[in-house]
Formats: sequence, C-alpha cells, structure tokens
Amino acid sequence: MNRFRIGIAVFFIAVASSFGQERSDRDLQILYVFDNDQGNSVVDSSGLTPGIDLEVKGRVSRKGSAVELTGKNYLKSKTVPKRLISALKKSREITVEAWVEKPDPKQGGPARLLTLSKNTNERNFTLGQEKSAFDFRLRTTGTSRNGLPSIASGNGTVNDGLTHIVFTKDKGGKGRFYINGTRKAEKNIRGDFSNWDENYHLAIGNELSGDRPWNGLIHLVAIYSRSLEESEIDQHFQIGPTAKKREPTPEEKQSENELLFSEHVAPVLSNHCLECHDASTRKGDLDLSSREAVFASIDAEDLWESIESDEMPHKRPPLDAKEKKLVLNWVKGGAHWSIKGTLDPANYIYHGRNITKTLRRLTVDEYIATVKSTLGVDIAGEALEILPRDLRADGFSNTAYNLNVDFQHVEAYSKLASLIVEKIRVSEFANRFWSRHNVNDKDMRALISRMGAWVLRGELEEYEIDSYRGITTSVVSSGGGFEEAVTYLLEAMLQSPRFVYRIESDRSSLTGDELASRLSYMIWGTSPDETLREKAERGELFDRDACRSEIKRMLNEPPARQRSLQFAEQWLNLPRLQNMKPNSKHFPNWTPGLADDMRSETLAYYEEVIWNRKLPMSKLLNEPITYLTPALAKHYGIKYTGDGQLTKHELSKVPERGGLLTQGSILTIGGDEASMVTRGLFVLNNILRSIVKDPPPCVDTTPVPTKSGLTQRAIAEDRIANKSCGGCHSKFEPLAFGLEKFDGVGAFHHRDSHGNQLHDHGEILFPGQPDSVSYQNSNQLMDLLAGSDRVSETIAWKVTQFSIGRPLRSDDLSTMEQIISLYRKNGGTYHGLIEAIALSDLIQKK
Repeated sequence: MNRFRIGIAVFFIAVASSFGQERSDRDLQILYVFDNDQGNSVVDSSGLTPGIDLEVKGRVSRKGSAVELTGKNYLKSKTVPKRLISALKKSREITVEAWVEKPDPKQGGPARLLTLSKNTNERNFTLGQEKSAFDFRLRTTGTSRNGLPSIASGNGTVNDGLTHIVFTKDKGGKGRFYINGTRKAEKNIRGDFSNWDENYHLAIGNELSGDRPWNGLIHLVAIYSRSLEESEIDQHFQIGPTAKKREPTPEEKQSENELLFSEHVAPVLSNHCLECHDASTRKGDLDLSSREAVFASIDAEDLWESIESDEMPHKRPPLDAKEKKLVLNWVKGGAHWSIKGTLDPANYIYHGRNITKTLRRLTVDEYIATVKSTLGVDIAGEALEILPRDLRADGFSNTAYNLNVDFQHVEAYSKLASLIVEKIRVSEFANRFWSRHNVNDKDMRALISRMGAWVLRGELEEYEIDSYRGITTSVVSSGGGFEEAVTYLLEAMLQSPRFVYRIESDRSSLTGDELASRLSYMIWGTSPDETLREKAERGELFDRDACRSEIKRMLNEPPARQRSLQFAEQWLNLPRLQNMKPNSKHFPNWTPGLADDMRSETLAYYEEVIWNRKLPMSKLLNEPITYLTPALAKHYGIKYTGDGQLTKHELSKVPERGGLLTQGSILTIGGDEASMVTRGLFVLNNILRSIVKDPPPCVDTTPVPTKSGLTQRAIAEDRIANKSCGGCHSKFEPLAFGLEKFDGVGAFHHRDSHGNQLHDHGEILFPGQPDSVSYQNSNQLMDLLAGSDRVSETIAWKVTQFSIGRPLRSDDLSTMEQIISLYRKNGGTYHGLIEAIALSDLIQKK
C-alpha cells in the first residue's frame, strides 16, 4: 500500500509540474507511447524516417495510457533498427528512458523490459529487472558480448508505483542510473559500440528467444543517441509519462509569435525592406525599422498585402513562398513585434547560414605558435614557406568554415612533422612524461597516454592509445629502439587531426580540456600552458571567479599581445599592403618600403593605444599620436624627430592626422583614385558594422575618373543625388568626405593633381539614426567616430568574431548584448572585452 501511495504521489507531482515544459527531442531516435489503441502495432513517434515500429507478439492489453504485458507476450520491431544502431555507434553515447508501473517484484533473469539483442547471451544492450533492482547490460569493446559486467540501480528501486527509469552513458564512458529523477548508480564503462551486431531486433517485454519475460505496465519508452543532462532527466520526470503537448495559453501564443518575428520575420524585413524603408531613407514615408515607426504608418494587414502582391520590395526580387508564409503566419498570429529599438540589417547577414563548426584547422600562425609552445621548436620559417596561405573570408583569415585541408596541406604537415622532430631531443622530451625508457607494453602505454595528452591537448581514448602503441610495436619489431619508436610516435601525433585541428566532442557540454583550449586559442593563439591545463584538470575553469582570475593571468602573458596584433592585422586587412603597386606616373616617389612602414605604423599605434596606454578601444579612431620612420614622415609631410627607426610622434600640431583612418595603411584602400566608394564602404563595414546591398546587375559601376573641375567628392555627390543610386550611396560615400584631402597613397594635399580645391567637411549618418551629424574637418570626424557607441560596439563584434572564428548571427544577439554591457563596465578596453567574451556563453558553452 505504501509503495502504491508513493507511485500515485509521483504521478500527480509529475502531472502538476508538467505545464509549460516539454520533453527534449534533440538526438531522440525512438519514442513509443501507448495512449491509443493501434491494434497489433505500436508506432515510433520520434518523427524520424524510417520509423522503427513495433508489432505485438502474442496478446497485450491497453490500460489507459499504458500497455500491459503478461506471460511471455512482448513487442518486437518489425524490422532491424539499423537507423538506431547506426546513430548510437556513431555517437558512442546512449540514453534509454522508460516509465513503468506495477512490475512483478519476483521476476528476474534479468527480465527484459527493453532489449536490442539476439538471445540470453548476445546483445547490444538490455534494460532489465532483477527482482528489486533494475539492471542495464551494455555491450562495448570493453565488456562482454552479453554486456557484462552490468550496472544496477540498487535494491529497493523497484516498486508498484509509477516509476521513471533512465540509463545514460556518455562518450567519456560514464554510465549512470536514475530512478524518479535521482541518480542511484554510477560506473565507468570502457570501450565504444564499434563491436555491435547490426542484425539484432528491438523488443519490449521479453528476450527475442522468448525466455526472459517482463510483466507490468509500460507508459513510455524513449532512446536517445546522446547522454541526457541531469537537468533534462529531471525535467522529463517532472513532465511525467506523456509525450502530448497541451494547448498553449494566450500568453504562450503571443510568446511564440514574438519568437517567430525575432527569428524569422525580422531577418526577412531586414534583408528585403530596410534598404528603402529605414529611419533615414523612408521611401513613401514608410519606416519599417522599429515597432513604433511601422505601426504609426501602416497596419500589419496592409504590410502583408504589399508583400503578397510583390509591390514590395520595389525593383528587387520578391520574397519567395517560404518567406511570404513566415510573414503571413506572423500577421495571423497577432503581428507581435518583439525587438526593442530598431532593426539592424547587419544582425541578419548570416541568418540561415550554417557557419558553425566543431572542427577547426589551426591557422598558419596558430600552427607555428602551437609547435613552439608544445614542443619548444621554432618552425616559423619552414611553415610559412611550406604551408598554403590561409584565405580571407568574412573579414578574417581564421574563419573556421574556410579553413579547409587539401593534399598540399597533408604533404606539408608530413614534411613539417619530420623537420620538427629533427629539432627535438627525443629522449629528453619523453622524459617529461615518463622516466622509464622501456619498450614494454606497460611503459609505452603510459608514455603514449601522458605525452599524447600534452601534444594533442586532451586525454586520449583507449582506442587512440592502442593505435599509437601499434606504431611503437612495429618500430621495435623491426629492430628499432626507444628513441626511434618515440620519434615515429611524435611524427604521427603531429600529423594527427587532433593536432592540426581544434576538435571538440559532440557532447552537449564542454570538457575542461576543451574549455582550456578555447581560452588559450582565443587569448594566445596557441595551446594551453601547464598552469591552464592543471586548472582544467581540477575543474576550476568552470567556476566563474576562478576562470576570470585565469583570464587576467593569461592577458598578462606575452602571447596575448601578439594575438591581439594578429586581430588588428586581419581586421584592417594589412596584408593587402604587400601587393600595393600604385601607378608610378601618378606617384613617382612611392617605394615598397613605404608599404612596410605603413603596416608597422598601424601595428605600433595599435599596440601603444591598446597595450601600453590601455585606453578604450574606440580611441583607436582619434588618439593624436603615430609611429613614423624617416621615409614615412617625409611622405606624410611631418617633421621626423626620431633616431632613424620607427619612432612615436605626437600629432597635437598636425590636426589632419590622428587615428587609424588617417594612416596610410587604411587610406590606400581607396586605390590610386582615392575612391570614396571603397573608403566609405570600409568605414561602413569595418568601423560602423553596417551594410548595403550590391548594386543591381544593370548598373554601370565603372569608376569615374577625376579631371579639372571634377573631384571625387563631386562624383560622389552626383551618385547620391541620383534617385537610383542615392538610397545606398548616401549611407557610405559621405563617410569618406572627411578623407578627401588624402590622396591614393595617403599623402595630404589641399588640391588634387588637377588643381581642384579639396575639402574635408561633411556629414555622417550613424546606422539606425534618422538624421546625419555634420563635421567641419577630418579631426572632428575622427572625434565623432571615437565617441560613438556604434563604433565601440562594432569593435566588440569584430574582436568577438575573431575570437570564436566565425561571423556572428542573429541568434548571438542576446549574448553580444551581455558581452557589450560587461565590456563597457570594464572601461571599453581590450582587456575588458576579452574578459567579457571569455566569460560569455560563446566560449563557456556549446
């Protein structure tokens, strides 16, 4: 009677707690519910194809939301569940979940509640009952064909009442048993599922040979190809034995409509409508950039009619059927506008694109630094010569999806591995990890395990140790000794995907090693040092305060400064300077050495502002200093006061200079003609994080040359006044007006080569703002940029993108808001920004 009462209490607690919650469906492979009469079949409700349906063997009864199994009757999969077996073998993780009631307390064997097996001695897995305890047998490369040794839930966990049973095994080998949301047992299970038989059927209520019956009521069975988190298991327990979703409340319907807007409709409006209907353009007096502006000028039904009829967008491709359906569903659902402030098209550039990767190749810079920090070998010269150059994508050359590996990489890594090992004293290196230099199995496996964890940035799986042990065994059997064996071992590790890639498991949470690797490559551009690895091993990095302390330590190490300079070089595209070849007739005094000096000027300036003075990053736009060589000073028309080398110069008496945009490395981006299109787009994209669409194919984009009476400004003003071009060009070309006095190679003039008077006044339109702000000269323009929140936010976005190796998407917005808030609280400095990024979900979570 007491057990019955416990079961009833569990049931009502679960039902009462289920409102507003749903079962996890990520990596769900099978779901069986028994709340309707389906004749002699039970349909797999997972929604996956093909479904793994069951057929009744014998006779079973339906009892409300459960199926009752008696005697030797059972349920068997109609086909071999190859989809399930393949998914579990691939993931190397499993969760088996069941809701049961009134099991026979005397049954054993164990009695087969759920099994994927052949008979009493051969199985892939079995959830069973051995009288007063539940039992799980799991076949792996480290257990027997019968799944032994098994793991049990503990005596007394079987009772008459409604019982929630969950068994999980993660990729690390940790097996856990949960009963009614509480962990009852835990055990390490060696090996993986690679030895599973792919011809077994699935059965509920008996062994396939018919001699291990389980009797009782089953309400639900689910199988996942991952290890559920404890929070998910607890949520499933709270929800209870149901897979049904209740009718949402009006509040939940509104919330769903708001989510539809933020995740789908907002990107559609941003990508198709804001070009003509933002706060500054307002064609047809229609502003679609904010809730207040939209509903002050048009209602949702009229907006839908304009879209449905293809009246909008004007002179652009219409929305496709899928996009129109999203807008229609939003309008029908109440047209709830859930985004505060204005819509920002820059937030949706990568909407819908798969730009995340758990596998990232080391860049050339990261490879060189990793070899240095891991093995103490400087391989920079050889690597820069042998490895293919990293290509730029989305503004950076460390963009993960663009870091591919081809045959040239494979050959290079093989050659470099040999060169690296030649520079190592192999025995001394091996001695760091294991002092006994014997070639027997015990000592070699110990060395492989410890040395591999250091070189490959994480603990080795047993199968990996076996593979590397095979290499050393082959060397020794061919007459080689310890040093030769370790030489080949290191060469193999240096060519391993675990070395040349940054690999993370497909588990839902980070391991300590993975978090340490994320932090080290973000802050240093290389592998974790011993201190960071030790903290990871002790689990300290998962404590926020301890992690913050470690981040501060890392920022004080020399590699942090070098990594920061790599960001600056890529953000500003400084490698472009290597290929500069200005027209020698227009610029007869140009030399390639000036390009080198310009690059050095910008990096030294960045280092001074960010590291030496630790100023807010926005001060990069207007700090009145620079670094000059004699040649560059002459080129700029500034008196040189140094010792013949690159020297810091104050610019308080040179008002036209001061800040990144007045340095030759950036000004030369406009080409020989000092194009206001190119310069303006650079400021728009890289300083203000905004976008404009490419011109329609019919538009002639041939540059118009300057001549007597026609300056670049006049050419730009003509485009801005043109109805077909002005909507876009007005957003970026005026950004370059303040730079008009700088020619194509960054020299300053009051008149151009045709004798035309040049000016540096203008207006700047900050994204999202309805009106422009005027400035009188380049100095005022730089001050406006440096004082702009938008510029500060843009720099934060750029550093974050570089830190995580991918562009940011609209689903990163809430995280970016948190990063920027902490960044500002930390004074707007690089150090404060890195701390904010490193503590954010972008680094701390998957």
